[in-house]
Amino acid sequence: MDMERQIATDLLAIGAVFFRPEEPFIWASGIKSPIYCDNRLTLTAPEVRTRVEEGLAALVRTHYPQCEVLMGTATAGIAHAAIVGHLMGLPMGYVRSGAKDHGRGNRIEGKLEPGQKVVVVEDLISTAGSSVETVTALREAGAEVLGIVSIFTYGMDKAARRLAEAGVKNHSLSNFDAAVAVAAETGYIRPEDQAKLLAFRANPSDESWIGGVRA
Repeated sequence: MDMERQIATDLLAIGAVFFRPEEPFIWASGIKSPIYCDNRLTLTAPEVRTRVEEGLAALVRTHYPQCEVLMGTATAGIAHAAIVGHLMGLPMGYVRSGAKDHGRGNRIEGKLEPGQKVVVVEDLISTAGSSVETVTALREAGAEVLGIVSIFTYGMDKAARRLAEAGVKNHSLSNFDAAVAVAAETGYIRPEDQAKLLAFRANPSDESWIGGVRA
C-alpha cells in the first residue's frame, strides 16, 4: 500500500478523519463541511504515530535535505515537529499564532538564527492561512523557509493559491481524495457520497453538494 492510502487508512481507522456528509460540520467561517479532521488523535495511537512521524521525516529528507531546523505550527504541529526533530537529530521550535503579551513577547519559541534553513511542520492544510502566517513570521525573523510538510491536506484551490502567492510548497503524507477513495472502498461511506465529497473539496463555498451531486 502506498503512503497516501496507508495514512488515509490509518486516519480513518482512529477517527482522526471523520466523514459525515449527511450531517455536515460547520467551520468557524460558517462553511458547511462533510469532513472533520483531528490529527491530534495520531499522538494517542502508537502504531499510527510511528508511521506518521517516520513519514514526515522521510518527506523532509526527500524534499528538503538542507533542513537545519524544524518549526511546528501552534498548537497542533508542535508535537509532530518535536518527534520528527528527535528522529532526525534536528533542533525544533514552534511559532505562536501571535506574540506573547508577557515575558519576552516571543512569537517564535526555540533558538532560530538568521539565515537558518527551516521546514514548517503542520498537522493539517485546509485553506493554508495559518501556514502562510507561520512562514511569514519565520521569514521576518530572518529564516530561509524551505517549505512545509504536513500530515493531511484537503487539496483546496484556495490553499494552493495562498501557498503559491507566498512562494512556498507543501508536501503532505495523505489527502482528501485518498481518504475519500479508501472510505468508499471499505464501506465507510456510501458510493453515492463520494461525488458529494469531491464536489465539496472542489468548491467548499458552494453548498449544492449537500442536496446531491449528479454523477
